[in-house]
Amino acid sequence: MGNLLKVLTCTDLEQEPNFFLDFENAQPTDAEREVWEQVDVVLKDAKGILDELQAYKGAGQEIREAIQNPSDEALQEQAWACVVPLVGRLKKFYQFSQRLEAALHSLLGALTSETYDDPTQHLEREQALAKQFAEILHFTLRFDELKMTNPAIQNDFSYYRRTLSRMRINNVPADGENEVNNELANRISLFYADATPMLKALSDGTTKFVSENKNLPIENTTDCLSTMASVCKVMLETPEYRSRFASEETVSFCLRVMVGVIILYDYVHPVGAFAKSSKIDVSANVYTTKHLNDESTNKTIKSMLQ
Repeated sequence: MGNLLKVLTCTDLEQEPNFFLDFENAQPTDAEREVWEQVDVVLKDAKGILDELQAYKGAGQEIREAIQNPSDEALQEQAWACVVPLVGRLKKFYQFSQRLEAALHSLLGALTSETYDDPTQHLEREQALAKQFAEILHFTLRFDELKMTNPAIQNDFSYYRRTLSRMRINNVPADGENEVNNELANRISLFYADATPMLKALSDGTTKFVSENKNLPIENTTDCLSTMASVCKVMLETPEYRSRFASEETVSFCLRVMVGVIILYDYVHPVGAFAKSSKIDVSANVYTTKHLNDESTNKTIKSMLQ
């Protein structure tokens, strides 16, 4: 992913589609409504997930005191009582990643179908679904940014697993064991071990979508992703389109979405996003510096590249 910054500083995507994708106000048509409603149920919970993650403080102090005083049963119980509900929250985040992956599958199924001849037609005529796809990517990068700056998440979960293992050895009943059993704990641990767990889940989900739909040419999916990147680029660089944004936050939104689709493309395409034959031409596509001057987006991009 070290070449990602080059993609974000590019000027020319091959055969750039020239239309405005209304990320702020697109509403579903009758043809889109069924998939849109399925995905909308998931997206309605996304803001709450981000709010919970942003407010996640962890049980660092209680854990430190318990470790420093291993013979003090009161401190052990206090640390355990603090960690168990936090682990329940981490479980909720992990389960939401699975819901998000399923929502992505539904959107990819619609946006890569044979309903229209090419991805440009899909994105232009199914703008509400394209908007939802963008919202999933925006949420994903925001979630991972918050996770990467919060070491308490992995510390809390590691302490939970160590304590649970010790309690089993000593035949001590664990009230929290039913909350996250051993099998689920293994999956959750692998999820949070990744630097960008939500993006990894979506990347794996996109790859799975391609492998499960062998009757669908892989180009349907990769062209959809590269076209979305191009649409974001065109809207950011075209004054007429930029002037239609009601909020400056839409600039950051477009940049985050572009990062997301480029990474998904890199995962799915056989030669990746950075090969010369890629529809995303790294050598030619350097974004103007002004598009990277948004502080929040710069922070996200830099963290994704580390």
